[in-house]
Amino acid sequence: MKKPNILLIMIDQLRFDTLGFMGHKIVKTPHIDTLAGEGIIFNKAYSSCPSCIPARAALFTGLSQKNHKGIGYLDGVKWDYQTTLPEELAKQGYYTQCVGKMHVAPLRNNLGFHNVELHDGYLHYYRREDTPSYENQKIADDYYYYLKNELGIEADTTDTGLDCNSWVARPWIYDEKYHPTNWVSTRSIDFLRRRDRDKPFFLMASYVRPHPPFDAPAYYFDLYKNENIPNSPVGDWVDENIMKNSPKDFMSSIAPNDDELIRQAKIGYYACITHLDHQIGRLIQELKERQLYDDTLIIFTSDHGELLMDHNLFRKALPYEGSSHIPFIISGGYNALKCVKNSVCNSIIELRDILPTLIDYIGGDIPKNIDGKSLLPLIQDTTKNIREYLHGEHSYGDKSNHFIVTKKDKYIWYYKTGEEQYFNIENDPMEEKNLINNKDYKERIIKLKTYLIDELKDREEKFTDGKKLHTIKQEKYILS
Repeated sequence: MKKPNILLIMIDQLRFDTLGFMGHKIVKTPHIDTLAGEGIIFNKAYSSCPSCIPARAALFTGLSQKNHKGIGYLDGVKWDYQTTLPEELAKQGYYTQCVGKMHVAPLRNNLGFHNVELHDGYLHYYRREDTPSYENQKIADDYYYYLKNELGIEADTTDTGLDCNSWVARPWIYDEKYHPTNWVSTRSIDFLRRRDRDKPFFLMASYVRPHPPFDAPAYYFDLYKNENIPNSPVGDWVDENIMKNSPKDFMSSIAPNDDELIRQAKIGYYACITHLDHQIGRLIQELKERQLYDDTLIIFTSDHGELLMDHNLFRKALPYEGSSHIPFIISGGYNALKCVKNSVCNSIIELRDILPTLIDYIGGDIPKNIDGKSLLPLIQDTTKNIREYLHGEHSYGDKSNHFIVTKKDKYIWYYKTGEEQYFNIENDPMEEKNLINNKDYKERIIKLKTYLIDELKDREEKFTDGKKLHTIKQEKYILS
């Protein structure tokens, strides 16, 4: 039996709800909507450790954060795993190619891919003066090498004046074809031209946007500049003075205390999404013109979300829906994916499930040392469930946290302060009412806390004695 080609469209920092098919009233994503209409939408997909490096560790290894050891964001730690997704697919006869973001260590660690054309976005760690030249982004990152070859040695994405963790937004200053989003599609399309036609391919098209900087071409800013931008939800548990009392910092994880700057940030984010959508459209069209689409299985997802001023917060790493809830679609051509089109599955799933799903789907043996679960039973019957709950966490200073999420609710524990939160996300999807002290939910909260104690009982940090949760002060990871 002929094995399907596989296209993994991996996005960076894309919220679950800023897509047309998810009902967003403003953002336009016609090509991604089409993928959703031709496949299965997984409404309850989460990133269990929602920042770039640990999320990608889960994706590439099929492991939980407990076992891949990435419980936060930490640059420069060598990746050395027994099992990786590209290696497993190579064993099954696939030629494996990544274009775009890897965010592994060392920078040029191919992680089992036959070839990588790298663009990790702007990484502070790999631009320091003491970084060896072979690891410095300006040389080792293929996109930056290309940009300088095209526009001169001084050309950089920072020429806009924007930082990679900033809510400041402004249009791209060079021709659109030089934008990194375009580059990923262009190089992915070139891979289709020169692929080995005797082998099925696994292509990971890994886009950095809409992760900041919010720098889409001006055309996309113009689409949204006159729109009525919706206000962000602010929970009854939020400190009303958090923005006023925070230092003015363009890289802050707190929203700016300026309505116009918030509006500009959202316009920039939306602009990056629609620009991304159009470039995904380029890639899908190329698959069709090369008569590959019918035989290609497509997964579309993101490493984590973006808080985008929800609860006066920005960036990720926190357990709230805007940060941890991710979009997830399995789609593809008629020969590659036989399912009920435009269907929805509400089972809780996670990035670690991608590796076993792909191996199972092509008829291989799922590695025994992984934590992820195959989604094949859900593809065959979208009413099924593969897990009752998901445990997530992130090391993040005073906001270091653990969470348990189910299809209907979420329990959060901040392990440095002992603060607890409980949300009924079935009735309160944007977590505006903290019900931790509501007596009507006491038994349910105890049950979710019991799940968390069970998950943490063997951890070296000694979060629990098996009966109670214990606050701790030690911190292994920080968000850079």
